[in-house]
Amino acid sequence: MSARTLTVAALQTAPVAHDTEATWARYAERVRAVRDLFPHVQLVVVPELMLAAEAPLLQSADGWADRAAVTVPGPLTDRICALAAETGLWLVPGSLYERRDDGTLANTALAVSPAGEIAATYRKVFPWQPYESTAPGDHFVVFDIPGVTRVGLAICYDGSFPETARQLAWLGAEVIVQPTLTTTRDREMELVMARANAWTNQVFVVNVNAADPAGVGAGVLVDPDGTVRQQAGGGEELLVDTLDLAMVDRARAFGSNGLNRPWAQLARYGSTIKLPAYEGGTFKTPPWAAGS
Repeated sequence: MSARTLTVAALQTAPVAHDTEATWARYAERVRAVRDLFPHVQLVVVPELMLAAEAPLLQSADGWADRAAVTVPGPLTDRICALAAETGLWLVPGSLYERRDDGTLANTALAVSPAGEIAATYRKVFPWQPYESTAPGDHFVVFDIPGVTRVGLAICYDGSFPETARQLAWLGAEVIVQPTLTTTRDREMELVMARANAWTNQVFVVNVNAADPAGVGAGVLVDPDGTVRQQAGGGEELLVDTLDLAMVDRARAFGSNGLNRPWAQLARYGSTIKLPAYEGGTFKTPPWAAGS
């Protein structure tokens, strides 16, 4: 078993509604405070659409997404990259409204390295329709933290589709980072899905929701056994945890809770199972599981 660890700070916070400059100041201040208080932290994650300064549900403004949209790369991503380089942290700054070359808007999550470079750009594949008007992305994205782990990106409602976590794990993710902006009472079902996605794919899930008043909170860190390691309340809160990546190795070798080995079983029999929902294809064993 490996001795790899990843220390994550999941910052459950809220933007300053409809004020992107004030929200940036709050974000940068919080990131620097995490760095100063917890110098062993490697990755800081904040909620979905944090830097877009989205308002609480009943205060949303028509056309705000269009007004808050930015290009990627652009001035805002330059700021994020500079902050990552200054603090020496990996940053997943929630998600942004991205204005794409064709004029459409996407709900886009970034991963930025301590070198101040964009390591991954992910556009939400499953926007919360019919309420969310952004155009969907068409593929899933992972990135490597060299010498540590591979991380998959998901955004909020993505977690309600089993295909999301399955594909990210198939691509080699051991940790799924899922910025979320949930303002409604279905948060309880999202927590069920966070545990299910972790357990069925034998990965860590870092699901950080927006704090009151922007969201209903209840951010969670879940391990590959589907056990909730930490859960926040409704207000601003910081969840700091050191994820032992050997838990992923152990779960996949010996089973979640020492019992269940879905990836090993898929590796053995997946190619013989017909999948009519996917045009009659069959499951393909990921390279990392070929020896299972």
